[in-house]
Amino acid sequence: MNEIFYFFENITSQTRVFFLVGGLFLFLTLEFGIPFFKSPYDKLNHAKINITFTLITLIINLFGAIGILKSVDLVKNYNLGILNAVETPLWLYVLIGIALMDFIGAWFIHWIQHNVKWMWKFHIIHHSDPNVDVTSGLRHHPVENVFRLCFTILAILISGANFGLVMIYQTVSVFFAHFSHANIRFPEKIEYFISFIFVTPRFHRIHHHFMQPHTDSNYGNIFSFWDHIFKTKKDFKNSKKIRFGVDTHMDKEEISSLINLLTIPFQPYRSPQK
Repeated sequence: MNEIFYFFENITSQTRVFFLVGGLFLFLTLEFGIPFFKSPYDKLNHAKINITFTLITLIINLFGAIGILKSVDLVKNYNLGILNAVETPLWLYVLIGIALMDFIGAWFIHWIQHNVKWMWKFHIIHHSDPNVDVTSGLRHHPVENVFRLCFTILAILISGANFGLVMIYQTVSVFFAHFSHANIRFPEKIEYFISFIFVTPRFHRIHHHFMQPHTDSNYGNIFSFWDHIFKTKKDFKNSKKIRFGVDTHMDKEEISSLINLLTIPFQPYRSPQK
């Protein structure tokens, strides 16, 4: 554990990009080999929009890194956060830290975006994808990325995570963003038991159902138990029948235009079907 922690304390930007791109290609390969849905769609054109959003995210994260480093310095200089209130073994420090950051920096802001109308308008871009696959995991409006960065900083200050722990969390978080959106076939019984603790493709697939109340459920990013605790977990008996997208924005031209996707949050609000 000490060696792993040391590695992440000294991780380079190039290595982080390698994990991001490597994970993307790993699950893209699995999608071709063991797809859950075999729906015919132009995977290349579909990926272009989502990867463009990914590149925008990387640019925003370069500036966001300044805020993250500042928050880590505040934690260090003023001994802030829950993790600094008690002494724990390194493995427990990492586990508690990842759980706290996952709750505040992922689950909580995700829940807020579904419950605050003006923030939902930015999150719609993520849900508007009619063909959820591994590239969908980083399909986020630039403003939504700012929301998430702010809550990641808040998570660091509350948890008291140091730089190494933040890097571990972000690496694990990206892996699960790829994994949970991947269009891959997973052994049903194994996935069922895993989903009590971790977010799996089947668990998250329900969240991308095109209609409420399924859309407003299963908010987890790494750990699924937050949804069990806060009773936001829903199931869907036959995942094969799930239709992806969001009912207010189903027009193919609208959701395949990058310019339109960027301007959706500034367009008049559309009420969902009931």
